[in-house]
Amino acid sequence: MSIGRREFGMGLGAGLIAPHMALAQSDSLYTAQWRLVFGTRTQFEDALVTLREHGKPDIAAGLIQQMRFTRGGQPQIAAVLAEVTGEDFGTSWFDWMLWQEANPQIKPHESFQRIKRDMFMQIDPNFDDFLAPKYITPDAMRIRLEEISWGGVIKDGIPSLDNPTLIAPADADYIRDDDLVFGVSINGDARAYPLRIMGWHEMFNDVIGGVPLALAYCTLCGSGILFETQVEGRDAPLVFGSSGFLYRSNKLMFDRGTNSLWNQFTGKPVVGKLVDSGIDLKQRPVVIDTWANWLADNPSTTVLSLNTGYSRDYGSGVVYNDYFASPDLMFPTLVDERVHQQKDYVFGVRAYGGAKAWPLEAFEAKSVINDAIGQTPLVLIGDAATRSVRAYERGGLAFTQAEDGLRDQNGGIWSVDESGLIMGDARLPRVAGHIAYWFAWNGYLGAESELYTL
Repeated sequence: MSIGRREFGMGLGAGLIAPHMALAQSDSLYTAQWRLVFGTRTQFEDALVTLREHGKPDIAAGLIQQMRFTRGGQPQIAAVLAEVTGEDFGTSWFDWMLWQEANPQIKPHESFQRIKRDMFMQIDPNFDDFLAPKYITPDAMRIRLEEISWGGVIKDGIPSLDNPTLIAPADADYIRDDDLVFGVSINGDARAYPLRIMGWHEMFNDVIGGVPLALAYCTLCGSGILFETQVEGRDAPLVFGSSGFLYRSNKLMFDRGTNSLWNQFTGKPVVGKLVDSGIDLKQRPVVIDTWANWLADNPSTTVLSLNTGYSRDYGSGVVYNDYFASPDLMFPTLVDERVHQQKDYVFGVRAYGGAKAWPLEAFEAKSVINDAIGQTPLVLIGDAATRSVRAYERGGLAFTQAEDGLRDQNGGIWSVDESGLIMGDARLPRVAGHIAYWFAWNGYLGAESELYTL
């Protein structure tokens, strides 16, 4: 989504322009970058001269950002970018962002921190909650400021569902048998959160089975990750929302207590007060399955009500339908497609000091896979058609599918439960994992993750 110069300057936050311009008078490069979006035609042309004369690639980050928001000035900005970088990607903001990700050795000019912050505040003054100057210096952040992009919405523009209303299956006449749900069961408390609703909200904060939790759903990454929110050393559970920002096509969520930004995929704070807190959110098991399957396996479940307090089209196959059906990404990030296509689904587990991903297509040939992460044996039960995978520890056993559960190599029959595999008094625990697009898993965990080969 791009916003034109006049539209941008006169829209959200337009009243902030004069103070920023006054602040910028002592910094010619800052002023030049600002005028690429907000200047008159003459100021725009003079700004290009100033930036061209600077002639160093450290100004590229500012040029790439302003290219996205200018109206009609993309060719001229692209020409300066080509001069200062020696590369030429034309007027494609997407491709220039990929170049920027691939060149972390190029550090932005000192004016970039201010221009980034001030531009974002023109979109939504509440973005100031996340961008205090002391938190967005390179040494204070755990991600690159130049790679944070605007996702097209303001702070809380995608509203979280906090302690939402759940109803009995008999009262959920809106839901179809083939609708996919996020299924969670903790301490006997089973709940279903349909993706057709969660796609509009991308976050719930709830208490399930007495455990405070947040489901962080990044629709762009195809990943819904369930995190415990009661963190050691904090009096109250963390409560999360969607910031409106993205990083490498992944949402940046925020906690409402400190307004720190968190990487949705890793569960770690990356900008703000909590960066050095050492917090690494613990995952809990969550499964995607059809409503019919989840209800059959969990007849005591409750399910999310349509009465969310928001007016959205919660129809089946509505939210993000075009994106889910397309092989393309909406926002830029580098992708290693030597093994899998960028939007192939994988099931990933991070545990036991390691990480591993299983392509969803592996479960087309067999529904039960005996494998391991490092030295810890696991068994995975999956259905590629419904995007459903559950992982369990298996000790020294090897399992095959049986009509009434799983059969081990000794002939024992184990029942499959949301909490574990059970045979008599013996129990093998469930292991937390989640579905994701390949680009997201590989982009964040590729260097440290194993990959199951077909």
